[in-house]
Amino acid sequence: MSTGTQLAGLNTSFEPNTQADGVEESTGHPHGVRATAGIRATYNGRVTTLPQLRSDGPFHLRRMRASGKVARVGIIGAMSAPLGGDRLTLDIMAEDRAELVVTTAAATLALRGPTTAPATYDVRLTVGEHASLRWLPQPLISSAGSNLQQTYTVNLAATSQLLLREEQLLGRANEKPGRLVSRIRVRHAGRPLLDQHTAYGDPEPGWDGPAVLGEHRAVGQLLIVKPEMHAHRDPVLLREGTKDGCAVLAPLAGGPALLATALAPTSSALRELLDEALVHALGT
Repeated sequence: MSTGTQLAGLNTSFEPNTQADGVEESTGHPHGVRATAGIRATYNGRVTTLPQLRSDGPFHLRRMRASGKVARVGIIGAMSAPLGGDRLTLDIMAEDRAELVVTTAAATLALRGPTTAPATYDVRLTVGEHASLRWLPQPLISSAGSNLQQTYTVNLAATSQLLLREEQLLGRANEKPGRLVSRIRVRHAGRPLLDQHTAYGDPEPGWDGPAVLGEHRAVGQLLIVKPEMHAHRDPVLLREGTKDGCAVLAPLAGGPALLATALAPTSSALRELLDEALVHALGT
């Protein structure tokens, strides 16, 4: 999480005088930060409430202004992280019938740390029956010299709804990226739905070749899971053959789910592709 985050980056207002619960103190460098933050959303019969907001380390959690019965949480970077050797975990749970949106105030910047050991960033998402979770963070930037292993572990009930957006920028302007390893594991109603592993940056072989990214340095995915969605459809290519990138929207076997994967030259072009894929998936 970048230092000096501005609240305006969330494009919405925070509720005044709201304190995050259970702020824990983390160990510092040079051995790396160990931090686990948590969000738990519950439905009280009228609206979604947030009985647990546990900030820790670089994760400062803030309640945002609710929209109807949907609860919203913004994550603000309290320090520069992840750095080499950091061990960061974010646990997010939407219990039965809860509706939760989680976003970040700014991009997450992976930086070179005081140790060559990789940093780990684990995001654990749990969604209950008839519950909805939208995980919509700003991009993750892999800067030169960084070494990050990011893992998503997602557990969905049979009637859960999920919208998960992942955007990765490989290097800042005129900069080579660091090493970025990412894995997404999703289980739906107790059965595997998606298990995907990607790796970019040296010493990974072929990641910048024409069969993988080529000249593109922005890559992202959008996972949509809706019980009522008709996912039995042919894959769709978006903007094939253009210089602004391209995307493919395809159904996943074993569940009412669609996965969009996109490549683009810039962050803004990537976001446009993922937004286009979402509109196409929802048929609006």
